[in-house]
Amino acid sequence: MSTCTDRHLVLVGMMGAGKSSVGRVLARRLDRELFDSDELIEERTGRTVREIWNDDGEPTFRALETEVLADALGADRPSIIAAAGGVVLSAENRDVLKGDGAHVVWLLADVDLLLDRVKNGMHRPLLDEDPEGTLRRMYEERTDLYQEVADAIVSVDHRSVNDVAGAVLRCAG
Repeated sequence: MSTCTDRHLVLVGMMGAGKSSVGRVLARRLDRELFDSDELIEERTGRTVREIWNDDGEPTFRALETEVLADALGADRPSIIAAAGGVVLSAENRDVLKGDGAHVVWLLADVDLLLDRVKNGMHRPLLDEDPEGTLRRMYEERTDLYQEVADAIVSVDHRSVNDVAGAVLRCAG
């Protein structure tokens, strides 16, 4: 199976789009290491995303997000990277994602699907106050940024994780 053999495959998209789930399938299919931003941040700090967000604030979390993205992209062997949903908010991160070392696939999902998937997400502090309003606003704010970094776009609506992973492989091949 041919795919960007010399580049990292980076999945971007909103929370709930399935980046981690699709990333696990791709890592298995391609025999690559999976770097999941949120998991890497939690491993590095020994704290949950929610704890970091609540105790130290968004700027600290975003700085950690940038660090783990740079570390994952700096890995010697091409890997699968499930990037945090807000990774595109940083111009520095967008520049890195547009570089030669990564093939970026935006997992595009309808907002209503995202709402359904994240409504019980206790580790998503951004959604504590007004989940629907916040998610819709974030979607509007981030759409152009995902578009800016994406080499390909794969819709996840009405598709299984395996089907989405197959579509990612086809567009990355």
